[in-house]
Amino acid sequence: MLKEIRSFIESKKSELRSLSDDIWNHPEVAYTEKYAVARVRDFMKSQGYEITAPYCGIETAFRCEYGSDDGPVFAFAAEYDALPEIGHGCGHNLICMAGIAAFLAAAELLKTKKIPGKVVLFGTPAEEGGGGKVKMVEAGCLKGIDAVVMTHPSAKNSPDPGSTANLGLEIIFHGKAAHAAGAPEKAINALDAVQLLFTAVSYFRQQLPEHARIHGVILDGGIVPNVIPDLTRCRFYLRSGIESWSQVLEKRFRDMVRGAELMTGCTADIKPFRPPYRSRKPNAVLNEEFIRSMKELGMKITMPEHQGRGSSDFGNFSQLIPGIHPYFAVSNTMEPPGHSVDFCTCAGQDAGFENGLNSAASLAHIGYRFLTEPDFRAAVKEDFENN
Repeated sequence: MLKEIRSFIESKKSELRSLSDDIWNHPEVAYTEKYAVARVRDFMKSQGYEITAPYCGIETAFRCEYGSDDGPVFAFAAEYDALPEIGHGCGHNLICMAGIAAFLAAAELLKTKKIPGKVVLFGTPAEEGGGGKVKMVEAGCLKGIDAVVMTHPSAKNSPDPGSTANLGLEIIFHGKAAHAAGAPEKAINALDAVQLLFTAVSYFRQQLPEHARIHGVILDGGIVPNVIPDLTRCRFYLRSGIESWSQVLEKRFRDMVRGAELMTGCTADIKPFRPPYRSRKPNAVLNEEFIRSMKELGMKITMPEHQGRGSSDFGNFSQLIPGIHPYFAVSNTMEPPGHSVDFCTCAGQDAGFENGLNSAASLAHIGYRFLTEPDFRAAVKEDFENN
């Protein structure tokens, strides 16, 4: 069956390549992906399917489905947003292509083999910080969905290693301006406050467990040297691979902000600047099937050494229903870092595209097994509930 799926996807190869390249050539950042959605709409129509867009109240989200309501429902997710300046430095054009390829192959099996159940394709915008899936979950997109998968380009082919929860906080310190030489005693230094916060975070890192990360940037730190700043602004990411640790990190971080207030006399505003991403919870049964299918297609699999350190809004999907977010190599000759110019270049070349086709076939085969094998479905559900 896997070979049959891969053969079907191969028959769509030229059209899928055109779609991927077109999205790669028209990068759009979070919630502006109008060209990508229009391109997908036209492509899916040419394949005999209609998409619903806007979806979940989001202009650049969509849904497509095929099948019946008399069986399980299996979903594929597609991303297509780009990075500012770099373009598709995370390869979301390939994610979109692979998600669509997997959906088309699974839908074809339902159609030709009269399989009960349904497959769904989610178009999920704004993964790069905008939390498209978070908003879609809040709007109820997963209602009636039994499992969901997607695949992402990376340095290597690997199963889903999980990912960290990510809370993005913006802190604004308010002080009092004064001449730095003429009347420093009349000032309340907001720059001191932000520097003390960064110092506290640096010391805290020494006690952080391996699964946790904190990192930030200063966005506003003053204007001229002879005026003590009355306002500074910074942003931090608080990440943890263990859900319960997110609360620990946030409490300690807020305490450090409070400490900077007390030491300087400043006041601080703390607010989220992006939707919170939950840690990704990979399903072991789905992961094992992905490994087996990729190997059968001749792909070399590299097992992760540890839990993933990045973050994805797919975590919000995987905490609610079984799912995986495995990876395929964007290149066969180099291992470019994500969010880089080199990665963007590879996302528009042959190797990443071909590897994406194999990954798509593996996901479609997982969907086929989920829809047709009660024991497989039960094992997936049992792992989700026990994890």
